[in-house]
Amino acid sequence: MATLSNATNIFWQDCQLGKPERQKLLNQKGCVVWITGLSGSGKSTLACSLSSELHSRGKLSYILDGDNLRHGLNKDLGFKAEDRTENIRRTGEVAKLFADAGLICVYMNMPLSLCEARDPKGLYKLARAGKIKGFTGIDDPYEPPLNCEIEIKEDSGVCPTPYVMAGKVVSYLEEKGYLEC
Repeated sequence: MATLSNATNIFWQDCQLGKPERQKLLNQKGCVVWITGLSGSGKSTLACSLSSELHSRGKLSYILDGDNLRHGLNKDLGFKAEDRTENIRRTGEVAKLFADAGLICVYMNMPLSLCEARDPKGLYKLARAGKIKGFTGIDDPYEPPLNCEIEIKEDSGVCPTPYVMAGKVVSYLEEKGYLEC
């Protein structure tokens, strides 16, 4: 039985309409804003705020939230290191199909203590109690990006507001020409 990676009978399906036609229709360039950081660092908060800001400007966006993807595409995955790697790989493949363009990395550089204090889902508490094994930041290390276009940091223990965070990303997208064709 052939696996997908070495199958010779699977071909990429090209269509007449491609990236240039989609960009012209939407009057924006495709890109993926990859938001990374510890659980509780504000990734989903930033994603929702950024999506709202882009929508208010007439720009199309879609959020591929990790928890939402675990309800469907990644529901067979747990939180062991290899499952987290596969979760990121699958999400990256979907994002690649959505974007057909560049990747913009946003690093939510928040200290573990702030993330743990926020703990909106109670995951740190469960990990500290030994009920979640291999939890990033507790049992397994978080690997920050080596290079990122945007870094969002806390200031004196306070996370920037969603509006400020989204504004930083939107400014970058405008500066690099992603919001117009």
